[in-house]
Amino acid sequence: MTRYAAVLFDWDGTVMDSTYSIASSIQLASADLELPVPSIQQASWVIGLSLESALYRAVPDLTAEQMPLFLERYRYHFMQRDPHIKLFDGILPFMGELRGRQIALGVATGKSRQGLDRVLQQVNLSTFFDATRCADETRSKPDPEMLHQLLAELMLEPEQVLMVGDTVHDIHMAANAGMDSVAVTYGAHDPQTLAKAEPTVMVDNVAQMRDWVLARI
Repeated sequence: MTRYAAVLFDWDGTVMDSTYSIASSIQLASADLELPVPSIQQASWVIGLSLESALYRAVPDLTAEQMPLFLERYRYHFMQRDPHIKLFDGILPFMGELRGRQIALGVATGKSRQGLDRVLQQVNLSTFFDATRCADETRSKPDPEMLHQLLAELMLEPEQVLMVGDTVHDIHMAANAGMDSVAVTYGAHDPQTLAKAEPTVMVDNVAQMRDWVLARI
């Protein structure tokens, strides 16, 4: 059985219950610019990608000229919701258990560096993780660049590290880096979509994830 030395987490929809806030902010920004409004499912599918890549996919009629205003409106709507977004129940104690067992912890997210640093400060986790990478620092998921950089920083091999995420972008990124993956079904992508990406394991809640991971460290 594989024994992991590190666990890397996606953020939105995996650690933080932010899927609806992101998707609805995309919808509201689309309406502000009088663009076709994507469904919640369509807006949720792009979560995890770098922001501009996500917006172009969620709102196909969005032009490069409109992007600056769209970003402004999206960020306005998201910031109205941001203070009220919470971590998923049980995720912080689970990560604390990993930390107590000397497991390295990291974040591989589609958020910007500014966005991740802000939310880590909000939840008092600014110094909790050993390494973090954001979408504006590397190529967007599912390109494995951010995982390669995290592996180098942690001085570990792919087979020693587990990636946890809620989208196929996370699972494909892990596969592209040669890493095992946990797909959580409580985030942006539904179980059927996640299963097609062939994660190492799928879990429906934090408790299931905890049991599976702790048995392998």
